[in-house]
Amino acid sequence: MRYFNYLSREEEQHIFHSAPVSFNRSSDKELLSHAIGAALYMPATRPSIAEDIRSGKNVGMVSMVLDLEDAIGDLQVQSAEDNVLKQLLQLQSFVQSGIMSEEDMPIIFIRVRSPEQMKRVIVELEDTLAWVAGFVLPKFSMSNCQLYLDIVRDYNQQKSSTMPVLYVMPILESCDIIYLESRANTLFELKKVLHEFKDYVLNVRIGATDFSSLFGLRRSPDMTIYDIGVIRDCIADIVNIFGRADDNYVISGPVWEYFKSERVLKTQLRQTPFEEMAGRDGLKLRMQFINIYLDGLIREVALDKENGIVGKTIIHPSHILPVQSLYAVTHEEFVDATHVLENNNGLQGVLKSQYSNKMNEIKPHLNWARRILIRSNIYGVLHENQNFTTLLISKDEQEQVLV
Repeated sequence: MRYFNYLSREEEQHIFHSAPVSFNRSSDKELLSHAIGAALYMPATRPSIAEDIRSGKNVGMVSMVLDLEDAIGDLQVQSAEDNVLKQLLQLQSFVQSGIMSEEDMPIIFIRVRSPEQMKRVIVELEDTLAWVAGFVLPKFSMSNCQLYLDIVRDYNQQKSSTMPVLYVMPILESCDIIYLESRANTLFELKKVLHEFKDYVLNVRIGATDFSSLFGLRRSPDMTIYDIGVIRDCIADIVNIFGRADDNYVISGPVWEYFKSERVLKTQLRQTPFEEMAGRDGLKLRMQFINIYLDGLIREVALDKENGIVGKTIIHPSHILPVQSLYAVTHEEFVDATHVLENNNGLQGVLKSQYSNKMNEIKPHLNWARRILIRSNIYGVLHENQNFTTLLISKDEQEQVLV
């Protein structure tokens, strides 16, 4: 699997100073934890999951979550579990018969309802679990965390050496985390437990929809999750506790739930990046994104990044390219990060940026630089004067959109 594989070789060379690397579910944990990107959720009852993957229906999709929890009804649980096995068997058949390459297999996760279901699903899937990177753990709390983590540890310790490591991605979304009086203690206790199983924890994810429901709130498509004060404050505390550079936890952002709506406020999706890349045609492309109401998502991902959050839960294929395009590293970021790391030799403390627009301080910017280089391998480095808009859609598709 590789980011932006929808681009032609010519387009890739035109856009990237350094192209993204390939990876799969068995890749190094640090790389994989940063590579989840836009994780597309879909109901586990969907009958065409395997065929959609084979056909490349969802352009740019790298990771997906088969949802056995909120996306299905309570009476659909058994049929959904059966369908997960059916779809994985079909994918396995596609690869073994040469219909599709294993390199085209997305990073697949399964969201379960409870530790008991997770344990049952592991048994039911048997060898097809080799195609699954891990489990997403909803409403992760002190009441269930030990059960979940014991299951994944026991599996990994007992599995065949030919099977890849199975990871978990806990979702922080319970009331004891959002409520002020219990938040700090709960987060510190969860972190203490997770630390014992850190080798198996790929991401820590934020479930802002459940948080919002506890207050009867829901952000509008013109707002970001950071505009809701009580959620913003909780995210800040989660980043404060799990986002410390020494801990190396990767925090993933909450779902953006809109894919079409009626606009209330003026768009904040700037004209300049589109105009600089494609002139008047770029402005027309910008209007396409305004018309399908993705500018709020783009603003929220930008704020996620500023707060040290990488990766996002998405519920519609139209979100894939906007989210992932924003993770590509700019040439300026790459040059600054490389400059800092190359001069981390004790001989200097501060350097003028090679772009001559800022000062790079070796020690204060070292952790930032390391994270930029990790992201640069996964999502690539753009050429100078290129920006995220060039990745939103391929040249051929852009010409179709702009007709």
